Amino acid sequence: MKKIIFTGGGSGGHVTLNLGLIPLFLEAGWEVVYIGSKTGIENELIKKFSAVRYYAIATGKLRRYFSWQNFKDAMQVPLGVIEAWNIIRKEKPDVIFSKGGFVSFPVVLGGWLNGRKKIYMHESDVTPGLANKMSLPFVSTFFTTFAETSEYVNEKRKVRYVGPVLTDRLNNGDAEKARDLCDFTPDKPVIMFVGGSLGAKSINNAVIKNLEALLEKYQIIHICGKGQTSLARCKGYAPFEFVDKEFKDLMALADVVVSRSGSNAIFELLSQKKPMLLVPLPSTSSRGEQSLNAKSFQKQGFAEVLEDDKVAENLMPMLNNLYDYRHEYEANMQNAEWKHTSNRELFEEICHDTSI
Repeated sequence: MKKIIFTGGGSGGHVTLNLGLIPLFLEAGWEVVYIGSKTGIENELIKKFSAVRYYAIATGKLRRYFSWQNFKDAMQVPLGVIEAWNIIRKEKPDVIFSKGGFVSFPVVLGGWLNGRKKIYMHESDVTPGLANKMSLPFVSTFFTTFAETSEYVNEKRKVRYVGPVLTDRLNNGDAEKARDLCDFTPDKPVIMFVGGSLGAKSINNAVIKNLEALLEKYQIIHICGKGQTSLARCKGYAPFEFVDKEFKDLMALADVVVSRSGSNAIFELLSQKKPMLLVPLPSTSSRGEQSLNAKSFQKQGFAEVLEDDKVAENLMPMLNNLYDYRHEYEANMQNAEWKHTSNRELFEEICHDTSI
């Protein structure tokens, strides 16, 4: 029986791909092990796989900015490497797959110190995260979502551009089903606001402040995030904290989508040919990867970009312009040549890779 160790965590974006790949390895008869953190989101998400052994190691967040917490966390990283090295020495995996996040670097380094030859890593954004950048010398293959990611790394021979790894979760949505769910009429266009699973305060506030003006022209689907603020449902306004199975139907109904610009989100919107108004996370809350993602899509004519601190004041004119010219954005997406892959295709590439 072959064995694979997955790692990645700290946020949903560093776990989602692993969640899609794990069932395929289990179905193929592989033994699956996961190394994550003690308190990260991955600890809870992996529990749904009863066949997967989970190991928690010490982790320290890797920051690009000064913080006194860096000194404390720096002491956790070597401990995490030692713990990961011991786990990998015991488990002896055939393959290690890293999705990034601060828990991943000790696992990658621990695998390399154990002489593991097949260590794969995946990056969703244009530029590598700090953990992936530190891990790059120790991996055999670096899968990328954006072709331009190779411009930001030195070891280009390791880069394998595969495009976004997409599921079919948004395909075959039923717009009429969503219209009934929202109690919308067919005579007004629909704008969907999405802030991610945790919500986006600036987007939520912009919807609240501009709702009266929005409802003069549009009907609004507002996915605000769990525990986040929204207004009460009213005619033409349908707020949701979180949606799951209904998301594909709501997406089918939307004419334009206002969203953060995480890689997974924007490529799903591209796959559905939805004109986008993208609001990247501000540089104070990120390393700027969402801004680069958004600018890449703007350059290709798929989206427009609105700065986080100007959402409320500039929302209406930018949204009106995007809606008025939506067919041009749809045509750009329809005619674009962009590479993408599926979970199964990536699974098969890992299984059948003989280049190492």
